[in-house]
Amino acid sequence: MSFIETDVQKDLRASVARLGERYSYTSYTLPRARAGEPLTELWNEAGKLGFLGVSLPEEYGGGGAGIYELALVEEELSARGAGLMMMVVSPAICGTILARYGTGEQRRRWLPGLADGSKIMAFGITEPDAGSNSHQITTTGRRDGDTWVVTGRKVFITGVDRADAVLIVARTEDHRTGKLKPALFIVPTGAENFVAQPMEMDIAEPEHQFTLFLDDVRLPAGALVGQQDAALAQLFAGLNPERILGAAMAVGMGRYALAQAVKYASTRRVWKTPVGAHQGIAHPLAQTRIELELARLMMQKAAALYDSGDDTGAAEAANMAKYAAAEASIRALEQAIQTHGGSGLTAELGLSTMLAMARIIRIAPVSREMILNFVAEHTLGLPKSY
Repeated sequence: MSFIETDVQKDLRASVARLGERYSYTSYTLPRARAGEPLTELWNEAGKLGFLGVSLPEEYGGGGAGIYELALVEEELSARGAGLMMMVVSPAICGTILARYGTGEQRRRWLPGLADGSKIMAFGITEPDAGSNSHQITTTGRRDGDTWVVTGRKVFITGVDRADAVLIVARTEDHRTGKLKPALFIVPTGAENFVAQPMEMDIAEPEHQFTLFLDDVRLPAGALVGQQDAALAQLFAGLNPERILGAAMAVGMGRYALAQAVKYASTRRVWKTPVGAHQGIAHPLAQTRIELELARLMMQKAAALYDSGDDTGAAEAANMAKYAAAEASIRALEQAIQTHGGSGLTAELGLSTMLAMARIIRIAPVSREMILNFVAEHTLGLPKSY
């Protein structure tokens, strides 16, 4: 395992950075977020350049690389203030699951579009009563002849208004034991009895959140992803990339904030020297750089483990990376605001808006408290608390 990047990876970083600079935060992303408008132009161009599908199989139009490269794309876009939340969902979660476990027909139908961005798939796991406890999911799928009937409710589902389908996490009855077990279904957003209701969020973001109502949504047999008995493995195949991409987005936002702070601290003079010469400003910024680099290293380790096929090792590292990156990103943005003084709170800079976005990653896709539970139990061997 090496974190010394190849020339190809370095070239990819440079190419993505150039794209991000053309869709800068203050001129593009921030106005779109405040207007609640998606980053359609950036998404389409990233798809055409092959960035969205870099980790998907070449035979289906992808780049044939790994989650490491997809995280690299997300990080570099976010470092220019142009992070794409739907990258975490559509290619990272849904694309990865379908590439690993989807049927031949599912791969042919969906992967080329997910790779070039012409198709978008959302991901539906969270429920109002289950919260972080996915074992309490009540959305169910039952067989009815040659079809499936899916019933349930989901909340905080991102980007449904832009999606062609939602990969729904449900539960089916095991005919041998009668117990419910996880299953994944591809549900078209235009399906009958599928209703998506926007959730009013107190945050400026280009992607909307939705509550989903599935009232006996009838689906063909081919809507079930892969094999019914492999659903749990299929689910976790997508959750590790989700955490890695979330960490990449957080690291990128932290890098953006730090760059803005350093630029300001290097030129702003209150007395004789730039404010960045004072240790009260310089040391917190240096500490921020260290914390971001440490989080980035764990993110790279998680991606490398995942791409090597070590799902167990990747789970531990991905959770740690997501935790560390969220905390480092929030501290970087807070320090950037503090470095700017009063101007750090202006609408022109938009740092407070980005801080709210970084705050999301502390909560989603899994809260920091649940990550601490995971590390306490699985890494430290402490008794389970729930």
